[in-house]
Amino acid sequence: MARPSVEAERREQILRATCEVISDKGINALRVTDVAKRAQISTGSVHYYFETKRDLTHAAFEWNFAKSLARRESILTRPANPRERLRAFVNSYLPRDDETSAAWRVWAETWVEALHDPDLRKLNDQVYGQWRSMIAQIIRDGQAEGVIVDGDPVLLANIVVSTIDGLSIQALVGSRHMTGARMRAVCERLIDSISVPSERQAVS
Repeated sequence: MARPSVEAERREQILRATCEVISDKGINALRVTDVAKRAQISTGSVHYYFETKRDLTHAAFEWNFAKSLARRESILTRPANPRERLRAFVNSYLPRDDETSAAWRVWAETWVEALHDPDLRKLNDQVYGQWRSMIAQIIRDGQAEGVIVDGDPVLLANIVVSTIDGLSIQALVGSRHMTGARMRAVCERLIDSISVPSERQAVS
């Protein structure tokens, strides 16, 4: 039996390859043999860690979310103005580089599958609950410091999240009406709309 560290590395290798295949081909076209080829291992090795394709894809969706959070950990922990932290966090999710675009394509596939898979719907609720909670906490911090407008922080977080989701889907499918630059401009305008003007900050 492989050592725990080796097993963890191999599992990571398989999940990364799975997300790459999902991003390139979509989940319906994914075959375990494609994952094995991308990971440069045998099909049997993939099945050693994940008995079925469903087990594999569910684990890949969770892995994709975990990696997404890990890439933004420094933004969440930096001692910056909460409004600028929110701006940096939102900008980091714009599909403007290969890595972020690939992660978004995996998410899009997750949503489609979740329409027919109760377990994926639960997973979506779980990870989106964490995502909304993080945004809401940044907003609470900003309200406490007087740089973000008053209001229900969860409601404001949902506005931010839904805006990013909707715009990202348009950008991913190559809409000429929603380029990456336009998406960023809309997100910047949204953050400005929930920010307290500097002159009001000075008065408070």
